[in-house]
Amino acid sequence: MNDSLRAARIATFAYFILCGTVMGTWVVNIPAIEERVGITHATLGGLLMLLGLGAFIGMQVAGRLTDSLGARVVVPATGVLCSAALVLPGLSREPWTLAGALLVFGFCNGCLDVSMNAHAVHVEKAYGRPVMSAFHATFSVGGVLAALVGAATASAGLSPAAGMAAVGALGVVIALASARALLPVAPTTADTDSVEKADHTPAAGRRSTSRRIWILAALALMVMLCEGAANDWSALHLKDVLGAPASTAAFAYGTFAAAMTVGRLLADRLAARFGSMAILRYGAATAGVGITIVTVSPWIWAAFAGWALFGLGLSGCVPQLFSAAGHADPAAAGANVSRVAGLGYVGMLAGPAVIGWLTHLVALNHAFVLLILLCAITAVAARILRTGTDRTREMAHSSH
Repeated sequence: MNDSLRAARIATFAYFILCGTVMGTWVVNIPAIEERVGITHATLGGLLMLLGLGAFIGMQVAGRLTDSLGARVVVPATGVLCSAALVLPGLSREPWTLAGALLVFGFCNGCLDVSMNAHAVHVEKAYGRPVMSAFHATFSVGGVLAALVGAATASAGLSPAAGMAAVGALGVVIALASARALLPVAPTTADTDSVEKADHTPAAGRRSTSRRIWILAALALMVMLCEGAANDWSALHLKDVLGAPASTAAFAYGTFAAAMTVGRLLADRLAARFGSMAILRYGAATAGVGITIVTVSPWIWAAFAGWALFGLGLSGCVPQLFSAAGHADPAAAGANVSRVAGLGYVGMLAGPAVIGWLTHLVALNHAFVLLILLCAITAVAARILRTGTDRTREMAHSSH
C-alpha cells in the first residue's frame, strides 16, 4: 500500500473528526445560546428546523460540486467554511440573527458532510476493502472531543462565542493542513460487483442505478429515523416510563452512543468477511431485538441492554448504505451520496418528532413499535446490497 493512499485515509479521518467536533461544539453550547438570545424551547425547535433545511440544501449542492470539481477542492473548502460558520450562532443576540446563523451553519455542515463522505468512498475504492465505518466512528469521536472542549471552556469562564471561535479557528487550520493529502481524482480501478450491470443499454443502466439509489435513500431514512429517535427519547424513556432518576436516565443515550461507536470500529472487518448485505441485514435485526427489549421490559438494567443492542445493530447500517451509493456510479458518487445522506438526514430530524406525535396516541414505549417495524423492513430489504461475492458465499454455504 502506497504512502499517498495511507495519507489520504488519515486526512479523511481528520475531516470526519473535524465535522463531528464542529457540530458537537454547537450542540454543547445550545443551552447557553438559548438563554442569551432569550428564546423558549419551542422557538429553538423551530430554529433547529432551519439548521436541518440548510444542511439538506448544502448536501444537494455539494454532491454535484464534488463530482464536477473533485473532492480535493470541495472538501477543504467546505471544511474551512463550516469551521468559520461555527462562530455565527455564538455571536447571535436576536432570534432572527440566530435563524440566519443556523441556516448558514447548516448549509456549510451539509456541504462538508457529503463531500467528505464522497471522498471516503474514493478512498474505500482505492483500498479495495471496507473502510467506511471507521470514518463514521471518528465522527462520533469528534462529538466526544467537543463535549470535553465545551466543558473546559465553560469552566474557564469563556463565552460561547469565544469557545466556538477557538474551535472554528483550529478547524480552519486542520481543514487547510489536511487538503494536500486528499486523493486528486476518483480512483479509476475497476469497481466491485456491487454495481448493477444487468442492463446493457446506457439508459436502462441509468434507470437501474437511479432506482437502486432511491431504495438506498429510503433505507437510510428509516435507519437514521431510528437513530434520531434514540438521540432524543432514550433518556426520557428511562425517566418517564421506568421511573429512573434523571442522573441514571442520562446514561441511556450514553449507552446507545458508546455501542454505536464500538460497532462502527468493528463493522469494517465484519463487512470484509461477511459482506455489506450481512452487516445491514443482521445489524437491523439486532437493532430490532434491542428496541423490542426496550419496548416491553419493565427493568432498567434490561432497558440499558436494549439501548446498547439498538446502537450496536444500527452502527454499521448507514456506512454500508453510503458506501453502496458512492460505488453505484463512481462518476456520480457525490450526487448519489447526497441523495442518500439528504433523505437520511430528513429521517434523523423526523425521528424525534414522529415519536413525539405518537405519544399523543399511545405510551412512549408503545410508540417504539414503529422503530421495530422500520428495523424489520430494513433487514428484509438488505438484499439490495447483495453482490456477486454474496452469491458465491451463499452457494458455498448451500453446498455444505
